[in-house]
Amino acid sequence: MFAKGQTVIQWMEQLAPKHLAYPDDRDRIGLQLGTLQKEIRTVLVALDVNEEVVDEAVRIGADLIIAHHAIIFRPLKSIQTDSAAGKVYERLIKHDIAVYIAHTNLDNAEWGMNDWMAEALGIRNTVPVEETQREPLYKLAVFVPATHADQVREAVFGAGAGAIGNYSHCSFNVAGTGTFLPQEGTNPFLGSAGKLEQAEEVRIETIVPQSIRSSVIQAMLKAHPYEEVAYDLYPLDLKGKAYGLGRAGKLEKEMTLAAFSQVVKDKLDVPHVRVVGDPDRIVKKAAVIGGSGSRYYQAARFRGADVLVTGDVDYHTAQDALAAGIALIDPGHNAEKIMKAKVADWLKAQAEKHRYDIQAVASAVDTEPFRFM
Repeated sequence: MFAKGQTVIQWMEQLAPKHLAYPDDRDRIGLQLGTLQKEIRTVLVALDVNEEVVDEAVRIGADLIIAHHAIIFRPLKSIQTDSAAGKVYERLIKHDIAVYIAHTNLDNAEWGMNDWMAEALGIRNTVPVEETQREPLYKLAVFVPATHADQVREAVFGAGAGAIGNYSHCSFNVAGTGTFLPQEGTNPFLGSAGKLEQAEEVRIETIVPQSIRSSVIQAMLKAHPYEEVAYDLYPLDLKGKAYGLGRAGKLEKEMTLAAFSQVVKDKLDVPHVRVVGDPDRIVKKAAVIGGSGSRYYQAARFRGADVLVTGDVDYHTAQDALAAGIALIDPGHNAEKIMKAKVADWLKAQAEKHRYDIQAVASAVDTEPFRFM
């Protein structure tokens, strides 16, 4: 059985929720070309979408390309099919291949681009280099007959509610008496129509992150025995999990900058790295930002990092970082290719979980534009 495109993208947005993208119009994410109202048999996961990647997609029979970098970044005034970009658009349309982009939402996601890079480099106990948002939290208060309190609690906890820091299944429970008068045409769990009823109930309060509000409420309603459920959901001033750009943390073991540069080269599978700083310097804490993140060297330094790993470092930023006392390692922008296998594995796991016959393939095309002589 094949899934619709919308279903595949729902899986993708569980991994990289769209609300984690930059909040303005600087980023281009989501469906950029084609339709998701079709069955998907094969997904190709790519870093960039160029002619070679489209050739690969046609060759393997891909219905959908999920890429990190947008194919349409600025508004189009025309599509000329004899131009380089126009040829790509034309071939995609002719072969009915949709293109979906997950960019800064994948960068900022928990267990997304920057977590994958940090893991590969041995950076542990990470925090965002620069926090961009904290997930809003809500308080759920629901009134449940005492006989079903455990059932409802377990349902909302199973849907992800009740987490405070490293503690799960957190709730506060108060016993009391509920009253209700079933009207004509009702089918009450307790009592009978036209008769005022009193019931021993429990008020269950727990914390719900914004991203799972709907699933928690659905789980609560499904587990609740009442025909009409009395509950409140209200926003809190408290903020939840931090999301943001890059990751900073301790290295598994300290080493020289030269040795760590070799780790970066090997683990990110790049032909060379550029290094700013004393090769003999000992590094204990490191930060990583996929793509072009050198302008955040001060934020990385504030997080205690001895070195920042990021791409596209320019001359003057390198000078400024050196003066500020933080080393830089530049593996190039293409180091983000780590996402291809990771996203493909995620999609394959979701397809298997939901029993869909969908292939997810990591692109074998090298889209690195630079050649090193």
